[in-house]
Amino acid sequence: MFQVIFNEISAAEMSQLDTLLQLDLLSEFKVSPDDLQKPDGERFGLISRSGKKLHRFRAKGYRIYFEVVDSGVRIHRVLHKNSLSDFLFRNGSKIAGPEDEILSKSKNFWKLIEEGQRARPV
Repeated sequence: MFQVIFNEISAAEMSQLDTLLQLDLLSEFKVSPDDLQKPDGERFGLISRSGKKLHRFRAKGYRIYFEVVDSGVRIHRVLHKNSLSDFLFRNGSKIAGPEDEILSKSKNFWKLIEEGQRARPV
């Protein structure tokens, strides 16, 4: 079991959710080394670009984007699936394919993640 570390942005995104939904998401967010070594593509995914690896956890219509750090997992963003669709539409993504593949090629998505990486841990 890993320690879960939020930043200001991901904590704010979680706090926007109903308390019971927050608890449901966090109770489902169980990360094991096997999940990270062999992502199933459904619940867990891996997004990479230019040597950077970002993990994705999918539950209850939400996507939790995180990276593994020495002390556990650092959550960069918590986004609803519809906000991702809107994000891709607004940013003119014309790439077809699975969601993780599309996001791995989106400069704007990586800017969103980097914003979370630069945010202060809470």
